[in-house]
Formats: sequence, structure tokens, C-alpha cells
Amino acid sequence: MTTDRPEHLGPLGRRLLVAFVVVSLASVVVLTLASLIGTSRGLSAGEDERRQTAALAAADAAAVAYRNAAGWQSADLTDAYAVAANAGAGLVVSDANDAVVAGPSRQRGGGQQGGGMMQGNGMMGTGRGGIVEPVVVNGQTVGTVRLGFGSPSTATAQSIAWTWIIAAALVSLAVAVAMAFYVSRRISRPLARLSDVARSFAAGDRAARADASDAKAPGELGEIARSFDASADDVVRSEQARQRMAADVAHELRTPLAALQAGLEELRDGYVAPDRERLQALHAQSVRLGRVVDDLSQLSAAESAALTLRRAPLDLGALVADAAAAAHASFDAAGLTLTTDLASGIVIDGDADRLHQAVGNVLANAVRYCRPGDRVDVHVSADGAVALVVVADTGPGIAPAALPHVFERLWRGSADSDASGSGIGLAVVRELIVAHGGTVEARSDGASGATFILSLPREA
Repeated sequence: MTTDRPEHLGPLGRRLLVAFVVVSLASVVVLTLASLIGTSRGLSAGEDERRQTAALAAADAAAVAYRNAAGWQSADLTDAYAVAANAGAGLVVSDANDAVVAGPSRQRGGGQQGGGMMQGNGMMGTGRGGIVEPVVVNGQTVGTVRLGFGSPSTATAQSIAWTWIIAAALVSLAVAVAMAFYVSRRISRPLARLSDVARSFAAGDRAARADASDAKAPGELGEIARSFDASADDVVRSEQARQRMAADVAHELRTPLAALQAGLEELRDGYVAPDRERLQALHAQSVRLGRVVDDLSQLSAAESAALTLRRAPLDLGALVADAAAAAHASFDAAGLTLTTDLASGIVIDGDADRLHQAVGNVLANAVRYCRPGDRVDVHVSADGAVALVVVADTGPGIAPAALPHVFERLWRGSADSDASGSGIGLAVVRELIVAHGGTVEARSDGASGATFILSLPREA
């Protein structure tokens, strides 16, 4: 069953969307800021290195000119000005006393100084990014060169880089928001549908099930849908079993109660004499009534066994041997042969009384349904970390279609009308074994006997 629901996001979807968007926005902002700062600093560092290299080259060129002219008076600073021009800077040369030897006016005027032509670049001023380097000749500082740079050449590169980074950040954010919306809807819509189904089921619609597409979905969402369907099926089966149980209990109680009522009315009205035979018949009906009530009490106790188990290490082979010994008399009376093959030293952690009751119920079931002359074999063995109790008989067997119902309450198979039990014994077995963390299984081909397997975890 599916329910119609608007395609907008529900409360969970909106919370998921907000969470995803916040995480995406934070990631994009952090990465964008890191990219902007890193780009700016990288370009600035490269520009600083370029300017420093130009200043050093200009200082070297000025030193060569000074050395060649044996002083500043006739030094040819053409090479120094060329270096400055290539770097996009203005050049000022000063002597050791900070007196200007060559400057931008001479650079722009194109005149000679000391026999050398000074070529200008139309720029000067210490301005932004001015760099000063000493002019060293033969180990002595004879002056300085000052390169004055204008606006950084990295400004345009930074502007372009920032434009692309911001554009990429906006695109990434848009994609992240779109994906967040998509993922939020993919997560919230199946849960919303399952919530509607759960409400319908709780309201009494026992046919309500998860959407088929949700049940087939991979991952945890599909597992939740499948688990809900399985739980719903278990609830339906449990309710059906309770209904059958109520009907069966009413049937079981109705017959002895009716017989008791009729017999007591006959005695009360004087239609029959209260002789021994009449009283024995009434007593038999009360015993049958008491047996049904006792069986129901045992089932109720078995269902809560997990809360009342008195666990202790015990030898499973010895416990099954005691249960088999206690059942020998009933096997002999029924004309059945009981054989045992019980391995020793298989230790489990369990409640001896409860497990003795479980094994005893399986043996009593064999006595009830086997025919005189049949054989019942009991085996105790180990399979790795699992201890096994196997009870196999050569009786009439169980129809394969009936095997899933063997351990249900009040189920007595095709011989229900003739069976003397209440159909609770094997249900008690299942509850007790499951309470010990084990499993039960019944096998039969429907013609050559039945095999009951009790599996219990071994003690480490």
C-alpha cells in the first residue's frame, strides 16, 4: 500500500536541506577565502621577488658604470636605466653622501651624464613599492640605487583570478544546494511515506505496507522498509495466532465445561445418582480443564523465560540423558523404542530446568504422535560454536506444508481432532530455546518420520 503525499520536503527534509546547505556554504566560503588569500599572497610574493631582482640588477649595472668611469661624474648609467625600464620602474642613483647623481629628470631629458646617454621610461618616484639597493664597488658602498614602482602589476592578475574564483564558488554553491535538495528529498520522501504507512497500520489497516520502490532501495532506507514489512507481517501473523488461540482455547474449555455443567445439573436435579462412576467422569473433565489451563500457564511462563532464566554452565549431554530417562516409562507404555547417542563435554550456559522442560516436550510430542513399534533416536553433538540436540523418529511424519506451523500455539496438525494434547508443547519449546539464544527447526518429508533440531550456543 502507498499513500499520496505532496512532493515538497517535510520537516526532516527541510532540516537535512538546511544542514547540507550550511555545510556546503561553509566549505565554499572557506575554500574561496583560502583561494583568494593564497592567490593574492602568491602574486604579491612573485611581484616582490621580481622587483627585488630588478633592483639588484640595476645596482650591479650602476656598479659596473662607476667602476668603468672611476667615479660617478662620468659614469654611463644607460644599462642601469634599461634594467629599470624593463622592470617598469623609475631610477634614482645617489652617491655615498645621498646626493642624487642621476634621476628621472635626466632620464626623461635624454641628456648625457659622464659621457653616457640616459634613456628614460617616463616614470619616476619612489612611489609604491620603492626598493633601495646599495652600489658596492670593491667591497665599498659608493652609492645607492632606488627603483620606484607605480601600481603593482599584479593588480590585474589578482582581479582576474578573484573573478574566476568567485564565479567558481558561486557555481559550486549552486551545485551543492541542488545536490543537497536532491539528497534531502531522496532521504526524506521514503521516510515520510513509511511514516504514513506506519500510521495507517497503527490505525488498523493491516494491509498497509511500504512502497515497493522503497523496499527495493539499497542501503539503510531499503532495510528500514523491508524491516517494517517484516514486522507488519509478524504482527498480522501474531494477531491471527491469537485469534486462533482464543478460538481454540474456547473450544478446549467449552467441552469439559459443558460436560461438567451437564453432569452437575443432573446431580443437582436428582436425575442420576452421585455414584463412583459418575463422579469419576466429572473428575476427568475437571482434570482435562486443569490441563488446558496448566498448558497455557506454561506457555506464558515460557514467553517470559528470558527474564527469569537461572543460567549456569551445564553439560548438555547429561541434561538430555536425564530428560530421556524421565521419558522412558511413557515410551515403554506407548510401545516405542528410545535410543540415545549423547556426546559428553558439550558445555552450554543455560537454565537446566527450562532446557529439561524443552527436551521433555519434544520427547512427549514424539510419544503422542508416533505409532507403536516406531523408534525415536536422540543425539547430542557439536558443530563449531553450536550445540545440537536432534530428536528423530520413524513416525508418520509431518506434511511439508505444515512445517512452518509446527511451533505455533495450539497447532496440532492434520490429526487435530484426534490428538490428545493442547498444541502448546512445541510452542513452549520454541520460546525456551529462543530465550537461550538458540533456534528450533522441524524437518520431514511427510512420510518417513520427523526430525526436530534444537540449536544452542556453546559456552566459550
